Amino acid sequence: MKIDRHGQAKILTAEEIQLLFNEGATLNPPRDRALFAVMLYTACRVNEAVTLRIRDVLDRFGSVRPVVLFRKGNTKGKLATRTIPVLEDLRKHLTDYHPPKWANYLFPGRHGKGHITPDAASWILNELSILLVTNRSYARPSAVTGMAVTGK
Repeated sequence: MKIDRHGQAKILTAEEIQLLFNEGATLNPPRDRALFAVMLYTACRVNEAVTLRIRDVLDRFGSVRPVVLFRKGNTKGKLATRTIPVLEDLRKHLTDYHPPKWANYLFPGRHGKGHITPDAASWILNELSILLVTNRSYARPSAVTGMAVTGK
């Protein structure tokens, strides 16, 4: 059965989000959950998430900054550089994830050069998504707004 959402991605419920974090099968759970959390709690696109540099998210001591910095060159349509406040749930997932010491990117590529590709991130998200959702479901503003209103 096809559900017509008129081209819009499905909005994830709180229960579906918990399922994805708790039961999603992944190759590298802390990294994959951090990637999912960045996309979910900042409403960013796959490319914006994978091009985050460590210094855009963590301070020099490895602590999570109060905001995530999305640089102008990595946003769709080359929008201005923007900052997104770090919610407590996002902070928890970022704290649980420890990127390699040699990496410049928060989600480095397998061979140490650059970041993981958007296709690789999409594959990870598809593996994590035990429900039939699209990558854009993580970025639906109403999903993030709903979580902010309910404090989740």
